[in-house]
Amino acid sequence: MTALPGTEVSVAGLRRRSPLLRAVVSGTGIVALLYIILYALYAFWQPSALSVFTFTDLVNNSTPLALAAAGETLVVISRGFDLSVAGVVSLTNVLMAVYPLQGPGGALVSLLMCCAIGALVGGINGVLVSRLGLQTIAATLGTMIICQGLSLVILDAPGGTIADFVTYSLTDTLFGVIPIAGLFLVAAVILWLALRRTDFGIGLFAVGADEQSAEFSGVSVRRVRFGAFVGAGMLYGVAGFMLSAQTATGNPTAGTPFLMLAFAAVALGGTPLSGGRGSLVGSILGAGTLMLLQKVLFSGGVSSFYTGIFQGFVLVLAIVFGSAIVRLLGKDAG
Repeated sequence: MTALPGTEVSVAGLRRRSPLLRAVVSGTGIVALLYIILYALYAFWQPSALSVFTFTDLVNNSTPLALAAAGETLVVISRGFDLSVAGVVSLTNVLMAVYPLQGPGGALVSLLMCCAIGALVGGINGVLVSRLGLQTIAATLGTMIICQGLSLVILDAPGGTIADFVTYSLTDTLFGVIPIAGLFLVAAVILWLALRRTDFGIGLFAVGADEQSAEFSGVSVRRVRFGAFVGAGMLYGVAGFMLSAQTATGNPTAGTPFLMLAFAAVALGGTPLSGGRGSLVGSILGAGTLMLLQKVLFSGGVSSFYTGIFQGFVLVLAIVFGSAIVRLLGKDAG
């Protein structure tokens, strides 16, 4: 795929450099380096951080937000915003708590139900945006409110019970080493790498970079936008499924924190909110970094009241640092 408008100089400079440096400048490398630094600090304050148990707990805590951020990335790359993430996570969570299905078969049915709900909400968003021409914020705000309302109708207060198999098995490890929750993230990354090589994946970046040029090049903008919302909704559904496994209960407002944190993870992972560029891998790492930061602050004795301040500071610092590197390389290439 050709270079996106406004990035020709920096991309040309990057091509003459090592793949590692290209990864750093893309944003994924920056957030990966930040994650390593934070984890080293976490291990310094909390020696048990190097144990399988602690690492598994961290992966379990990070997976719901990482999946939600992955879904948000699809929409943001296509130059849109999806606020329905909070509603879908809440709705799938309360449905799993009110209608627990036991056993591996029940877990599979629950997962398919969550994906179907997410796809339905995403499809509605896609129709409102691609067919009716509504702004993405207005359309997804409406579906978010509807989902939140339905969540309160189904479960008016925190409660309910998640099936034991979902709660215990999906938060456990495989062979005593590999966190099972992490396999969901691996699957998401594999699907993303495959998607990028398809016409839809190429069209996703093209629409985000320049919608009119993409249309002239034969890309179906409507189809791409619709697909982005449906794919995002399905990932939100899986995020709600994994959140249920982690919390073991239902909460009609469970998805509310995801509204801002998903966008923060996307931005921290190097995906600009202006669209046209980005990486699902970076967003997953961004979500993991935000959750790890909470652990680091707690281990360092910092009050939880300051968590939001530190998360915002790290987010701004990472974005500014990444932008500065791109400018420097651009000048060097020129």
